Amino acid sequence: MALGRNLFFSLIVLFSLSFSCVPAAASPPKKVALALYYETLCPYSANFIVNYLAKIFSNGLIDIVDLNLVPYGNARLKSNHTITCQHGPNECLLNTIEACAIYAWPDLNKHFAFIYCVESLVVEHKYSKWESCFEKTGLDSQSVADCFNSGYGEKLELQYAEETNALEPPHTYVPWVVVDGQPLYEDYENFETYICKAYKGNLPKACSELPLAIIQEKKAVLFNRVCHAKRRMHLIRHHTGMKRLV
Repeated sequence: MALGRNLFFSLIVLFSLSFSCVPAAASPPKKVALALYYETLCPYSANFIVNYLAKIFSNGLIDIVDLNLVPYGNARLKSNHTITCQHGPNECLLNTIEACAIYAWPDLNKHFAFIYCVESLVVEHKYSKWESCFEKTGLDSQSVADCFNSGYGEKLELQYAEETNALEPPHTYVPWVVVDGQPLYEDYENFETYICKAYKGNLPKACSELPLAIIQEKKAVLFNRVCHAKRRMHLIRHHTGMKRLV
């Protein structure tokens, strides 16, 4: 009997050890932080969103990216907590609308679809028709209208102002693209390469399909495809309640 009990307990110990020796499942690699600091009516910001950033939603790179959109750009925060925008009150309006979209629809696919639609109209010089994007995307306008009409959108813009003004190094133009905390400067159109280089896991197929000329290390080439912060045009105060949405 004693031999039987010893054998029984020995089997229990071995059984327990067999489970304790199973390696824990490896946690998935951390996503690459991608941040875009932009303003809605800068043509280069709109072009980047529509013709570059949107691609990661179709080529699979979005699966390894944590995307943060910050619609504030080269705006200025005055001492009385009002905001002036580089391209005037229409830009302040659309910055706030896109901030409300991000707030109202936390799902990245939803708020990016709306922002993509608005910025497509900017590219086409038809941004005055931005409200058509609710119907085009099938998204309910009420939550964005509530955010805007209540003044909460302005609070969001103040938060974005704080985030943008805290950038190190400070941004000097938009679009200002940051990958894992490092600004890409004028090489921002090659942001996909930087994402692929920063990711520590198995790379999506899109990484292997990048042109060799982009994959190679290179210094950023200066060019005038940005809206400079110092070139401030049409600085008009953003008035509270400038427009109500219905």
